[in-house]
Amino acid sequence: GSLVRTFTPFYFLVEPVDVLSARGASVVMNCSAHCETPPKIEWKKDGTFLNLVSDDRRQLLPDGSLLINSVVHSKHNKPDEGYYQCVATVDSLGTIVSRTAKLTVAGK
Repeated sequence: GSLVRTFTPFYFLVEPVDVLSARGASVVMNCSAHCETPPKIEWKKDGTFLNLVSDDRRQLLPDGSLLINSVVHSKHNKPDEGYYQCVATVDSLGTIVSRTAKLTVAGK
């Protein structure tokens, strides 16, 4: 007997959009993915996965969105500005990557 693979819907409900933030403000990058098996959500910034476990300013919200508390921005330190992508993974299915959203921090 052949194993029939049925199509499992796995897609983004919400993808992040470009954000203009003020220094010191809080920002939410929205992301939500749908699948029968709840996907594992991770975030990339400028192509590198963020380690949110040891991050006291950035946290993953229950729906998969990324919260950045008090955006840091100075002349020589711009850790939050950049390009963000939401990455959703379901082990048996694979990984989908959201559109790229740019976070820009406004100057004074």
